[in-house]
Amino acid sequence: MTEHVADSHDLIRVVGARENNLKDISVEIPKRRLTAFTGVSGSGKSSLVFSTIAAESQRLINETYSAFLQGFMANQARPDVDVLDGLTTAIIVDQERMGANPRSTVGTATDANAMLRILFSRLAKPPAGPPTAYSFNVPRRVATGSMVAEKGAGVKQVVREAVYAGGMCARCEGMGSVTDFDLTALYDETKSLNEGALTIPGYSMEGWYGRIFRGAGYFNPDKPIKKYTKKELHDLLYREPTKIKVEGINLTYSGLIPSIQKSFLSKDVDAMQPHIRAFVERAVTFTTCPDCDGTRLSQEALASKISGKNIADLCAMQISDLAAWIRKLKEPSVKPLLNALGDTLDSFVSIGLGYLSLDRPAGSLSGGEAQRTKMIRHLGSSLTDVTYVFDEPSIGLHPHDIQRMNELLLQLRDKGNTVLVVEHKPEMIAIADHVIDLGPAAGSEGGEVVFEGTVEKLRASDTITGRHLDDRASLKSEVRERNGVLEVRGASTHNLQNVDVDVPLGVLAVVTGVAGSGKSSLIHGSIADREGVVTVDQSAIKGSRRSNPATYTGMLEPIRKAFAKENGVKPALFSANSEGACPACNGAGVIYTDLGVMATFEATCEECGGKRFQAAVLEYTLGGRNIAEVLEMPVAEAVAFFADGDAKVPAAHKILDRLADVGLGYLKVGQPLTTLSGGERQRLKLATQMADKGEVYILDEPTTGLHLADVDNLLGLLDRLVDSGKSVIVIEHHQAVMAHADWIIDLGPGAGHDGGKVVFEGTPAALVKAAKTLTGKHLKEYVADH
Repeated sequence: MTEHVADSHDLIRVVGARENNLKDISVEIPKRRLTAFTGVSGSGKSSLVFSTIAAESQRLINETYSAFLQGFMANQARPDVDVLDGLTTAIIVDQERMGANPRSTVGTATDANAMLRILFSRLAKPPAGPPTAYSFNVPRRVATGSMVAEKGAGVKQVVREAVYAGGMCARCEGMGSVTDFDLTALYDETKSLNEGALTIPGYSMEGWYGRIFRGAGYFNPDKPIKKYTKKELHDLLYREPTKIKVEGINLTYSGLIPSIQKSFLSKDVDAMQPHIRAFVERAVTFTTCPDCDGTRLSQEALASKISGKNIADLCAMQISDLAAWIRKLKEPSVKPLLNALGDTLDSFVSIGLGYLSLDRPAGSLSGGEAQRTKMIRHLGSSLTDVTYVFDEPSIGLHPHDIQRMNELLLQLRDKGNTVLVVEHKPEMIAIADHVIDLGPAAGSEGGEVVFEGTVEKLRASDTITGRHLDDRASLKSEVRERNGVLEVRGASTHNLQNVDVDVPLGVLAVVTGVAGSGKSSLIHGSIADREGVVTVDQSAIKGSRRSNPATYTGMLEPIRKAFAKENGVKPALFSANSEGACPACNGAGVIYTDLGVMATFEATCEECGGKRFQAAVLEYTLGGRNIAEVLEMPVAEAVAFFADGDAKVPAAHKILDRLADVGLGYLKVGQPLTTLSGGERQRLKLATQMADKGEVYILDEPTTGLHLADVDNLLGLLDRLVDSGKSVIVIEHHQAVMAHADWIIDLGPGAGHDGGKVVFEGTPAALVKAAKTLTGKHLKEYVADH
């Protein structure tokens, strides 16, 4: 039988990809297979998979929508690639934290809450109303009005009351907590508004706020706030949004507290900029709402129950327990709904998230948990011939959980989908049908395809990944002795079961256990807030495309001052965000042209040639280099440049040394933060926070995004930190880090309410010898392979 021509399109073909550091590469990716993309951090994996293949697939799909709809969507430029053939619909399952909306929970982010609400609207007694009556995001609304009904020759007027049932608690507006404001943190009562009384970030009397406060006419802006009448103070603080006219312009005046609630408190605290978060933590106290007891729901919704449980009780249950409870309900009238809800909850359990609850805020999930939560909606999908793109799905997973993740990826592939995985873990690379290895190194020394083929051929290849694929760390023959302990007594944060443990000081201590066993709860809940403790976690670096390693680390400040001193001019000239910026592109280096519903066009600025500075500024030099040339230097070159001679800048050299220490020597000093991979951002953060005056360092999964070859460098860095007199506590699943530890604290035995206990304390050798816990068994297998 001859093959149909339609069946011949079994490859995704990429020709001439040049995004970020990719060097005009071409690859062919087999469809309906699992392809792993490997290579050192910064070698170009994400640039090929996310910025080229997935980005173009999504851009082409967006183009199928009407121009009207496209006007409401984010514009995407075409990736810098010559040919992309054979693309299918791409579904990206990445590590981005889930939403910064405090109303978003695990239940609302998946379909579980929606199905539960329908279930309660059908079965609960006493009934509260339709599904919206069980939603904490929908307020109860009452509308009254009259209708005119014409009947024959007569007219009859009818007064009606319509009630829109919502389940939102009226007091906390569905937030679960009420806020109390410390008014002394909002203003200085001894000053008037015109004297700068307001201490709220962004509330300056110089701009629009000044015009609104002066034009509203509710109070005298020259009068000290402590002399305000009750009405004036109420208008300043609490007045609801009111339309006003200032200098002929229609504006809205709102009291300070409604404004803060709308602009600051509607966002997740962790997603705020540092100075705003500091203000909120100083000015606002959050307490559990007394009316709903933190459930967010109205009394009507809470009174409505199925088998003695209301919807809040079910959402607070551990998902594995909730799945069992749902399976016990035998109601033929809602059987399809119960089956669908049961399958969704079972997916949580099968993916290793059975320890979560549906009322867990989505913003509190780790990157790995968020990624697996997003997978839930795809596991039961009937779609086939789709391209699923995963960014390090092994993140946050214990070796015990990685096996389950592998099964899920293969399940997606076996349904007829193309699965693309960016990954470093050998256990996940091993299941790939095809491997594309990028390198040979990182940054400007990467961006090339150094290997394509099977895992067996990769092992035999001479690439960095091939040489390190079978690397195994061995247990240390001698471990360091502790010089003290941090005592933790009666820890009960989240699922911890009254834990007592001594965390040793002066050594490398590793805290491990399956995902959800209570590691982060123990360390972040009981140790992170103590004096002298520096925490380097996985939260994202917030920065625009103008931000770069030089601005983020504070290194640019001493460099600008050195340039200014050498040339006898102002430091502001050497900032692309200030006086030295090219006037044509405002220091961006590129000109953006908005083409309406089409993708925004980006072109290198002709006036500065992409260098971001005015021509006159580039005539000033330090050690023979101008500021643009300094920002183009790789960190490794800049370390030597600022070490001595005419360009000696000790403050910058110290920071550059730390960047090289964490393996970022290949990064350009002025490279935009938006082009960095997840692993690079975390190490940049580590380098910055290593400067903090701390005695104890907590690192949360520092191997995230690290290639096998880079793990040795990280272990060397941890050793140097400990040998310099610091105490290092690492939350980690990577067996190489466990084997290198001086002391291991293993939590478990399982996740959620099956965890929360210390199941082992001791040296790695003792853990391997006992091999009683899940971690012990996997570590024993790992070192046995050595």
